[in-house]
Amino acid sequence: MKKVEAVRGMSDILPEEALLWQHLEAEIREAVALYGYREIRTPIVERAELFARGVGEATDIVHKEMYVFPDKKGQMLALRPEATAPVVRAYIEHGLYAKGGVAKLYYIGPMFRYEKPQKGRKRQFHQYGVEALGSLDPALDAEVIDLAWFIMERLGLRREGLFLRLNSIGCPEDRPRYREALREYFLPYREKLCPDCQRRLDENPLRILDCKVPTCMEIAKDAPKSTDYLCEDCRLHFERLLGYLDALDLAYELDPKLVRGLDYYTRTVFELISRDLGAQDALLGGGRYDGLAEALGGPSIPGVGFAGGMERLILVLGKREVGDRCYRIITKPEVYLLPVGEGEVAEVLVDM
Repeated sequence: MKKVEAVRGMSDILPEEALLWQHLEAEIREAVALYGYREIRTPIVERAELFARGVGEATDIVHKEMYVFPDKKGQMLALRPEATAPVVRAYIEHGLYAKGGVAKLYYIGPMFRYEKPQKGRKRQFHQYGVEALGSLDPALDAEVIDLAWFIMERLGLRREGLFLRLNSIGCPEDRPRYREALREYFLPYREKLCPDCQRRLDENPLRILDCKVPTCMEIAKDAPKSTDYLCEDCRLHFERLLGYLDALDLAYELDPKLVRGLDYYTRTVFELISRDLGAQDALLGGGRYDGLAEALGGPSIPGVGFAGGMERLILVLGKREVGDRCYRIITKPEVYLLPVGEGEVAEVLVDM
């Protein structure tokens, strides 16, 4: 009789490996707690509509990578392909915004995407991430990016082996002008674009910038830059963010083609890159999503966050002996720093 094996792209984590996973999870939990984040756990199964409305129907995730199926009543459900939309859905559904202030939430758990399994990328994969909801202040963007660096360094990755890729894609008011500029640029190359990008040209030309097909990447090299289409508020937001990152001494590279693969992003987008991973070099990525809560039927609440892959971390860290140890998880910060004016914000960020 033929033996039953695991589903392709969905791997077992054996006891010896599980020790390293436990170690990484414990370090991440303690790191984010020091920045004031508390854990949220959302269901693995959500309504498919959540991702169509939140992530965007023109994205590869929704268009061809989601596991979608009907339940016994015909309602279309999906295995979650990412966690930001579910976290924001829970934030709205349970009225967390009514408490005021900034809600700082984190998660660790499995996600699912039907794509070609490869090194560091499975069909069931595990993400950790943070979401900070309730403030437009670019200092919050800087704090989230600083937390990403802090986690990597806490896990033992050399700062010299990392760099930050950064861009601003503006707000919904900027987007139509930028999309039209991209459409005009790519239109003469339509027949040379891959089939997916020919579709994206009509649906959302920003997605062409995220294509990994070599021909499309070469064509996109000279495409218009998003930063040339920013309104005054978005330009000032980005300039202030860069000032905070300089104060934090966090090196970054401006990448005008960085748009990320999800439609909910606004203004800041970023990726923290490992120089040791080759082509699949992003350890984590994120940005702002100031319109997502409203798109999901909630109030207009801005947000910013990032997500990283556990499998990528395992790859870049290699096999480490962590022993059979217990972990003490810090559940809240023990010291608070409070700026009394805008001039002190950068100093507080640096002293954290």
